[in-house]
This record gives sequence, structure tokens and C-alpha cells, in this order.
Amino acid sequence: MARERGDGNRSGGGLTTGEVARRLGVAPTTVRTWDRRYGLGPEEHTGGSHRRWTPADVARLERMCALTATGVPPAEAARVVRTEEPPAPARTPPAPAPPPRPPVRARSRAGSGLRLGDVRQECKGVARAALRLDAATLERLLASAIDEYGLVTAWTEVIMPTLQAVGRKWESSGERYVEVEHFLSWHVSGALRRCAPPVVADRPGATVVLACVPGENHTLPLEVLAAALAERDVPVRMFGGALPVESLIAAVRRTGPAAVGLWAQSRTTASRPLAEHVAAMEWGVRGARRKAAVLTLGPGWAGRAVPGLRRPAGLAEAVAAVESLVPRSAAPPWRDEGRATG
Repeated sequence: MARERGDGNRSGGGLTTGEVARRLGVAPTTVRTWDRRYGLGPEEHTGGSHRRWTPADVARLERMCALTATGVPPAEAARVVRTEEPPAPARTPPAPAPPPRPPVRARSRAGSGLRLGDVRQECKGVARAALRLDAATLERLLASAIDEYGLVTAWTEVIMPTLQAVGRKWESSGERYVEVEHFLSWHVSGALRRCAPPVVADRPGATVVLACVPGENHTLPLEVLAAALAERDVPVRMFGGALPVESLIAAVRRTGPAAVGLWAQSRTTASRPLAEHVAAMEWGVRGARRKAAVLTLGPGWAGRAVPGLRRPAGLAEAVAAVESLVPRSAAPPWRDEGRATG
């Protein structure tokens, strides 16, 4: 059976999948996934199994890239693309074919057999730099990804897949690659701090408290959420890893936040009673008592849903949930120099 192979055989007209991927700056597997999963494939097919992309087909994929780069989830971006008016095909001659390249494998690998899967091309560079413990290259690649795609997309589609691949490698290799995970995490944390805007001044009634539950020390997902909220001018109080119960309660009472995000990486650390207790806390003057909206964040809360509390599925959803809860211009719900009173 004839199969599409790289960039050759243009007898059917239009661009091959490999040519489209290079034009968009994504992996060919990404183009094929958008076709298979979201129906964004070519309108017409040539004979056999060859697939050729017309200018209108490419325009739809360019729109898909533009939407996902702003943090729109791929499924939602595809729905928008499919419902928009189809772009008029350009009547310019096709661009000359670039020099042939070797066929791209369906699954990307880096360095020592690090399985990445169907990911952006940038993941491979980040993974190789981490495996080589190349600090200068890693910092440059992380900064470039954040600058090009924005924080939410860079985390979701470049940084997090690479971290997950390193974690899988560590789990399957005994004690090997622990240094790679620590090295990558430390540099990601530094990149987040450098790209984040200055700390946003508190606005009474609009502050967000972020903390790991007791016994939980995985702070990186909270760090990226804090940076993404700062980009959106949301005041954040970040308390980091394994905050004791008494300290968490004191922090909530002292700040009177609009929302509290509780991160749990493991089901053994996710505490439903703690989340319920924080959600029930009240402060402010009599007659105008307030409560914080509690968000249960992280995989540890899977299967431990707390009735009435939000559980965002990912970074983009968490950012949207917080923004919906935090007023842009909040009048102080209490007096006494902006402090909550218990």
C-alpha cells in the first residue's frame, strides 16, 4: 500500500503533512493528531493513502496554532476553528519544496531513550539539555518557550510533558535520573520567577492564598499557577510546601482571601476534612461575614471530590476559575486597616 513519506511525491498537489508541520513549527505527529482527534484534516484526498493540504486546510491549522498559543485547550480551539467561516484559499503558487528530511518517528526520543510521545518539538531540546545537565542551554530553551507560547501553553505543552517523561524514566530506572528531575525542576522554578511580573499589591477581598497541604512538598505546579495569576494582575500569597494546618488556618484568617488553592500531589496527603474546614471559615464584621472559595488542586484529589468545592482539571482551568472568583476592584469587606477578624 502506498504511504506518505516525508516531503516527496507532490504529484497530487498541495502540501504533505511534513511540509505543513515545518510551516507551522510543530511536529508532524501534532498535525496528524489534530486530524484524527479533532477532524482538522485535509478537505480532499488524493489516490491511495496520500494526503495533501490545501491553503485553506493550512489556514485552519494556523488558526488552531494561534488559539492554543494563547492557552485555549486544543479541544476548545478545534471547536472554534470548525465553527468559523472557512478561509478563502489563496491563489498564490505553492512554495517550493524544502530539501527532503528523514521520516519523523511517531514517538520522540531524547538522549538516553527518554520517551516523550506526541509533544511539541521544543520538548526534545529541553529533555536533551536536562539529561546532559546543561544549565545554560536549559535556561535559554525554557525562556524561549515561555516567551513564544506564553506561560500557560509553555507549561502545559512543553514543560509539564518533559517533567512527566523524566519522572517516568526515574520510576523505571531505580535510583537513576533523580538528579535530572531535581535539576530540571530547579531551573523551571527559576524560569517562572524570572518571567513573572512584579508582585501584585494586595487588594482586600481579592487576594488568593496558595499552599500545599500538610505532608506535600511538590510546589512547582503552585509556582506556575502563582506566576500565571500575577500575569493577570491577581494578588497572590504563596506559602509553598507542607504548610501545617494551624499555619494555613492563621494565614486564611489574616488575609481574608477570595480564594484558597490547596495542592495535593498524592492521595495520601489530600485531606477532605481540611478542605471542608477552610471552606467553612468566616471572617469580617458582623452582618458582612465572608468565606473563601476553596479550590482542590492536583492529582491527589482524584476520587476525593469535596461537595461544593471546585476541582480544576489543569492550569488553564485553574486560572480561569480563580479569575472568575476574584473581583477586579474589590471594596474592603472589613475594616481595621484591611485585616480580617476572626
